[in-house]
Amino acid sequence: MTIALFLGCTVPVRAQNYELSARQVAARLGLEVVDVDGFGCCGYPISSVSSRASLWMAARNLALAEAAGGELVALCSACAASLSEAKLELDHDDELRAQAQKALEQIGLRYEGTARVRHFARYLYEEVGAERMAGAVERPLEALSLAVHYGCHYLKPKRAHQGPDEPEAPHSIESLISATGAKLVPHPYALTCCGGGVLAVRESAALSMAQRKLDAVTELAADALVSVCPFCSVMYEGNQKAIEKRTEKKYGLPVLYLTQVLGLSFGMDPSDVGIKQNRVKPKALLARLGL
Repeated sequence: MTIALFLGCTVPVRAQNYELSARQVAARLGLEVVDVDGFGCCGYPISSVSSRASLWMAARNLALAEAAGGELVALCSACAASLSEAKLELDHDDELRAQAQKALEQIGLRYEGTARVRHFARYLYEEVGAERMAGAVERPLEALSLAVHYGCHYLKPKRAHQGPDEPEAPHSIESLISATGAKLVPHPYALTCCGGGVLAVRESAALSMAQRKLDAVTELAADALVSVCPFCSVMYEGNQKAIEKRTEKKYGLPVLYLTQVLGLSFGMDPSDVGIKQNRVKPKALLARLGL
């Protein structure tokens, strides 16, 4: 299985542990990762300013993935959503597609519509499957209780993702975590926004949104919150101290990427999945695993 790994903007700068653990997991599962020279921003950050410019940026990345001959697999939920929406538009609007082709021709590219787009977690669920995941487990995580965060863009818009999950009743991430042997901690805010979308506009509102989930997860005594999006992790982990300061609370809640959880269950050393780069150090969690 060959995948063109799309890192986007945030992962290389603020989530190197996500990239490291994703590559380790892919290698363990026998997935061939192709690094496409020239991949750039997915277009999401400027979509509200210029939908056309955003679409052209996405089309360029899609064309590059096609030229590389691999399926485009994104680590960031917003990237996966932005690229999936762009593909949907290009595949169903002949006029828009013709305009995109004209723009791409200026840089020697062409969009054919052959490259599929999926989030890495969804790719693992659909192409590898929970059963094969369970077969790769060398260090069962029965000692851990983990809470899931889906966020917004991993699931929506459904018409673009066309995945197995229902946005209001998803199960893919829980299925992958269950394969490791870890216990799931249900909580009422698994599907709510992390607040990142309004951070630059109203910081207090964004931090309040993140705080609500931190409160719920810590009250349920979860060992960690599991994320599949770098910016969601920024909100829950990177901004955790800021939330503690404004609320005079102490959370100390580790936020792990799904790929880190999988890597640990596969028997990998914590350093192999970038645990040292986590801002909230999961010392108690690792101790439960005898690490």
